[in-house]
Amino acid sequence: MPFLELDTSLPANRLPPALAQELCAAGAEILGKPVERVNVTVRSGLSMVLSGSAEPCAQLLVSSIGVVGSAEQNREHSARLFDFLTAQLGLGPERIVIRFFPLEPWQIGKNRTVMTFL
Repeated sequence: MPFLELDTSLPANRLPPALAQELCAAGAEILGKPVERVNVTVRSGLSMVLSGSAEPCAQLLVSSIGVVGSAEQNREHSARLFDFLTAQLGLGPERIVIRFFPLEPWQIGKNRTVMTFL
C-alpha cells in the first residue's frame, strides 16, 4: 500500500488538472503495485525553500511496504519518478527532491486493523 505525497510551491493553477490521478497511475507502475492500493496527496501553493532557494520546487515522499527499502530499488524508482515529475511540473531536476520511507505492515491501519492481519 504505497503512499505518495507531493508538496509543491507551484500554485494549483500551474498543475495539470489530473496530476493526482496521473501520479497514482505512474506510482503504481513504477513501484509494481496495483493502482487500487496506491494513495496520493498533492498539496500546492506551499511556502517552500529547497537548497536555500525559494524558487518553484517540489518534494515527493514515497512510503510503502517492501518496495522502497534498498538503495538499488530507490535508484531505479528515483530516475523514473524524476522523469514523471519534471515532465508534469515543468521543473528542473535540481528543484525536486524525493524522500523514500520504508513501512512495515503494522504501521498501516485499514479496515479497523493493521495490514499485518489483512
